[in-house]
Amino acid sequence: MNRSEFEAAFRKLIGAHGAQTTNSGCIGCERCTGAVDSTFCVECKQISRCHYCRASDDCTDCSHCEGARGCLSCLHCHDATRCAQSAYLERCASCTRCNYCFGCVGLSGKDFHILNEPYDRQTYFEMVKRLRRELGTKEP
Repeated sequence: MNRSEFEAAFRKLIGAHGAQTTNSGCIGCERCTGAVDSTFCVECKQISRCHYCRASDDCTDCSHCEGARGCLSCLHCHDATRCAQSAYLERCASCTRCNYCFGCVGLSGKDFHILNEPYDRQTYFEMVKRLRRELGTKEP
């Protein structure tokens, strides 16, 4: 196999992966496309080994997430993008090993942050409750 043959075969694999619409090894998934080994997910695309997720795309090993995009091993995250090994994130992007963050970007190993600023636990929950009301978002 030469370089051009490799590149052509690689492009074909990438195109086929993104175009996969059938689910495989899923239980109880509804209106999902390209889901693999997932359970009880709804309206998700191209997910793998996810459970109880909703309206999420390109996620792997996530559970109870909603509106997640490109996340890996996340739990209870909402509107998170490209986050990994995190839990209870809302409207966050590119966060890793974080818990209870709201509107944060690029954090690693942080807890109880809003817009990348730290807060004590009680203040965090008070501010998030107020922000959800102001932003018109529902509590997850």
